[in-house]
Amino acid sequence: MGFKNDEASSSSHVLSIPREDIPLLGKIQHLSSPSKTFANVFIAIVGAGVLGLPYTFKRTGWVMGSIMLFSVAFLTYYCMMLLVYSRRKVESHIKTAKISSFGDLGFAVCGPVGRLSVDLMIILSQAGFCVSYLIFVANTLAYLFNYSIAKPDPKILGFSPKAAYIWGCFPFQLGLNSVPTLTLLAPLSIFADIVELGAMGVVMVEDVMIYLQNRPVLEMFGGLNVFFYGLGVAVYAFEGIGMVLPLESETRDKDKFGKILGLAMGFISLLFGAFGVLGYFAFGEDTKDIITTNLGQGLLSTFVQLGLCINLFFTFPLMMNPVYEVMERRFWEGRYCVWLRWLMVLAVTFIALAVPNFADFLSLVGSSVCIVLGFVLPSLFHIIVFKDELRWHGFAF
Repeated sequence: MGFKNDEASSSSHVLSIPREDIPLLGKIQHLSSPSKTFANVFIAIVGAGVLGLPYTFKRTGWVMGSIMLFSVAFLTYYCMMLLVYSRRKVESHIKTAKISSFGDLGFAVCGPVGRLSVDLMIILSQAGFCVSYLIFVANTLAYLFNYSIAKPDPKILGFSPKAAYIWGCFPFQLGLNSVPTLTLLAPLSIFADIVELGAMGVVMVEDVMIYLQNRPVLEMFGGLNVFFYGLGVAVYAFEGIGMVLPLESETRDKDKFGKILGLAMGFISLLFGAFGVLGYFAFGEDTKDIITTNLGQGLLSTFVQLGLCINLFFTFPLMMNPVYEVMERRFWEGRYCVWLRWLMVLAVTFIALAVPNFADFLSLVGSSVCIVLGFVLPSLFHIIVFKDELRWHGFAF
């Protein structure tokens, strides 16, 4: 079923959208002020992808990496607004339609195929984020507590440290992911974001101090062969496009949402750019795929890395919740199903065990799934909704 004006205007045709729950936000009771909307956008976008930016700048060069990062930020903002405009257009033509999520919009525009496409990309992207979380936690803990010059290849009960820590997280994640509602996990989300912001601040200060001491040789531009690698990590870093429609729905002044979103994206872009550049400036060619492992094993560094591990550990069930909503809606009639959730956690765990490199995995997910979800589908839905109004330059942009 596509979006058609004649169907929308006829009283004999009513668009019935199978509603899906909104992750994190739930039912909207109080509309958000501009400052709260800004904070919500920040929380929705800032995630673990930023930790791979210094290594990416090492691969691409800091100037080329910065250009790519800011370009991706602009395109992400542009495509977010395409979703907002498309939703407003559909709702203005079909008065009975209430579109509250990306999947609702996909169904309204393209029918079941549109929702299936969005659902598939959400499953792959959200699960991919959680795979990266497990890799980060396991590699960081192994670096802090197991690796040393005297024992370059340690074992824990016959397993590699990475495998041991991933399996160590497994039973606790089964418990956290068994929680049926995100209401109980909301305080963990706030705590996790505070910890991440504090850790990023400490890392950036450390980077400046190390750079002033070392002054390593830096590259401004990498080769074209690393273009798509850098593009993938940059796209991954801006991971919140699935939340833009719920965020706009809860904004008090809808006319100002685009400006607030633009300001938030600009601020996040500057933060990401500074974090990536400073990390690369501090360590040069020695920059590792997880920047925090460059900081050594001092007391402050250990607290920062453990804080990030705690952050991602508790963020895992929050990021998996959209996956559960899709899977339970499609395979369990929308009812809570604990064994299905456990099966998804097990699948994510096996994938994390098989992935060797944190930043490389970010690039893979970003350059495939996130590009489809963040750029291709919003553009496609916008073209279908506005096909009668767009001229040739509108189809191009």
